[in-house]
Amino acid sequence: MEAKEYVLDLISKARIAQQEFETFSQEKVDEAVRAIGKAIYDEGDMLAKMAVEETRMGLYEDKIMKNKGKSKAVWNKLKGVKSRGIIRYIEEEGLVEVAKPIGVIGAVTPTTNPTMTPMQNAMIALKGANAIIVCPHPRAKKTGEKSVEIMRDALEKVGAPKDLIQIVPEPSVEVSGLVMQLCDACVSTGGPGMVKAAYSSGKPAFGVGAGNVQCIVDDDADLKVVIPKVVRGRTYDNGILCTCEQSVHIPEEKYDEAVKMLIDAGAYYFDKSDELNALRNTMFPDGKLINKDVVGASPQTIAKMAGITVPDSIKFLLAPVKAAGVGEPLAREKLCPVLAIYSYKTWEEAVANAVTNLNMEGAGHSAVLHSSNKEHIEYAAELLPVSRVGINMIGSSGLGGGFDNGLNPTATLGCGSWGNNSISENLWWHHLVNIQKVAYLMPEKKIPTDEEIWG
Repeated sequence: MEAKEYVLDLISKARIAQQEFETFSQEKVDEAVRAIGKAIYDEGDMLAKMAVEETRMGLYEDKIMKNKGKSKAVWNKLKGVKSRGIIRYIEEEGLVEVAKPIGVIGAVTPTTNPTMTPMQNAMIALKGANAIIVCPHPRAKKTGEKSVEIMRDALEKVGAPKDLIQIVPEPSVEVSGLVMQLCDACVSTGGPGMVKAAYSSGKPAFGVGAGNVQCIVDDDADLKVVIPKVVRGRTYDNGILCTCEQSVHIPEEKYDEAVKMLIDAGAYYFDKSDELNALRNTMFPDGKLINKDVVGASPQTIAKMAGITVPDSIKFLLAPVKAAGVGEPLAREKLCPVLAIYSYKTWEEAVANAVTNLNMEGAGHSAVLHSSNKEHIEYAAELLPVSRVGINMIGSSGLGGGFDNGLNPTATLGCGSWGNNSISENLWWHHLVNIQKVAYLMPEKKIPTDEEIWG
């Protein structure tokens, strides 16, 4: 079967399933959404183990938390939300909002999150009564296929069409491109090539941009509280998430104390210039593109590649840098347990360095501030070119949404026009439906005079 014929067959099955699903009540739709989330939650351990073995990236224990935690957070926020038929009355404007499914969603998912991303994308797609076709990364196709198989079985058990969720078992650039061209809308949570392909597909598309989370620690912050958060954020799943802290900016007077605490927390500190250069050249051989072999690797593996031996107890590598932006590769996104550390004299200097780094790479994504100074927070928020600014949180687990903040729990973080994306927020179910507005004439509404309008 030719690629196009194969993809058309998938889409045909998805359309049949979606058209049936569209007739389901809100309660039956929610039953299906809950079923797939709970199924992944229940098999979170097995799927985490499978992902580590297949991709050779990340940490088994953290992938368990990712699978179980995200499924819980997504369902918790979707539960009880009206997403079918009339979803809102806006009495004062004489408007009624009606949600209509888009149809068939194509989802390109990454090797870094072969279970969590398909699950979250499927849950929010089905919440709007859509069907979804998953295009996994070739390096994670077995884990992706198993994840979809589990969700399909869960749908069947609650009487929903299992073809609401399908997967391409032998993914390729050609097939993924065809899925994006032939579906009704596409979500691309992958590298810049696939995101560009999604936006070039001719269909509505939701993509992501590069992350380079800048973490700025204010002088009023308690390092005993902050440092464990930074360490957890940088080491989570061996640092492969786009939400992981990449560079931390420390006040000059607290720098030495912070370095000591980071070392005590498991850092190997590159205080020798030759070792730092070796790390820099290993991670960014051409000064720009990251060496794919370090992505999701352990600190020991990365150090060994640079010709350096570090103890087994080391959890991450700590690189002191002074320059920001172009010319300092370690100021870029590092999808591995390597943290760049800066010293700053003033808050304005720290923000300026963070902005410079983001304008080089990661504009539109996220930043984290550890501060209780409202003036400082708002100063930074106005200048940082990002869609999310997390306050006093762990970037890796917080920026993608969770129980302890108001961001929608997602696997796909839109980066706005900065990142060439169509949305500047966390992808959620309301992005995957069409909203019809029923507008009533309001003859009693007073029409202002010209003087009142222009006065």
